[in-house]
Amino acid sequence: MNAHRFVPVMVLALLAPCAARAQSVSKAGTVAAPFLEIPVGAAAIGMGGAFVSLANDASALYWNASGAAFQENTQLLVSHMEWIADTRFDFAALVIPMGDFGTIGVTFTSLAMGDMKVRTVELPEGTGEYFSASDIAAGLSYSRRLSDRFTVGVTAKYIQQTIWHETATAFAFDLGTMFKTDLLGGLVIGAALSNFGTDMQLEGRDMRRFARVDPTKLGSNDQVPYTLEVQSWDLPLLFQLGLSFAPVRDDEYRWTIAADAIHQSDNYESVNLGTEFAFQEFLFVRAGYHSLFLAESEGGLSAGLGVASSALFSTTTVFQVDYAYRDMGRLNAVHTLSLSVRF
Repeated sequence: MNAHRFVPVMVLALLAPCAARAQSVSKAGTVAAPFLEIPVGAAAIGMGGAFVSLANDASALYWNASGAAFQENTQLLVSHMEWIADTRFDFAALVIPMGDFGTIGVTFTSLAMGDMKVRTVELPEGTGEYFSASDIAAGLSYSRRLSDRFTVGVTAKYIQQTIWHETATAFAFDLGTMFKTDLLGGLVIGAALSNFGTDMQLEGRDMRRFARVDPTKLGSNDQVPYTLEVQSWDLPLLFQLGLSFAPVRDDEYRWTIAADAIHQSDNYESVNLGTEFAFQEFLFVRAGYHSLFLAESEGGLSAGLGVASSALFSTTTVFQVDYAYRDMGRLNAVHTLSLSVRF
């Protein structure tokens, strides 16, 4: 297939899922661990989350693990976001190239909130106890180049959600691939499947109850233990297909355009769009739009800046600071800061 036919076909592949919705109900709020869908990394967020075919920093372990195989240096990235409803979202990733063996990586994700009062009908102002909720995920990734243009990657991760004395756990896999072409001066195609794993079900000491064997008979045992069983819930399965290319690329300037089509198990299909302008790979200006075509989405616009600088005593060590702003509509804006070092 020549370039003139290939590009329109890929554009249609990106937009077609949004034109046809097989479901009349979005299924929003019907999965466990929705924190797995929170985007990570200020660079990616500033580009509207259109990062599946770029994945050019350590946050690739979240977006598309196969992108880590193109990285030639060890990289550490940490990111912090003040998420909605006074919650805190943090992400850390380490990518380590291992030569011909491939590239390995580790990630840690955390969503946390402050303590809240335990309230009951009898004591609406609080019982004197406090509870909290938190979500964590830890992942181990492996990626490898199958050729100078084609890479694959996989991530195995452990997921845990906790609220007061109850905990739910799951295991999941992410799969990704990336292919660099000669079209449009270097069109890149990326695809990723995320959160394919086990269901989650809350368990804990508050599920334990005691009952009387026969309430109609005096003296019957009233301390027979039993356990409440709550429903299990699927993880948010996510499939993304992305395209990116740089219409301008020389020693001074680079302009990149990217688009991702998203099919998720707990919502309608949507598209993320993003662009990045780089000056001497030192200063980065980004803009994008999250969840285009998604009904009832909040906000969508995003923007960001980044600055990279070599270490004072080492030309091989590069520090980078990235900031992203994301409009969340009625939920107020979200700000993300990321720090990374390559060595």
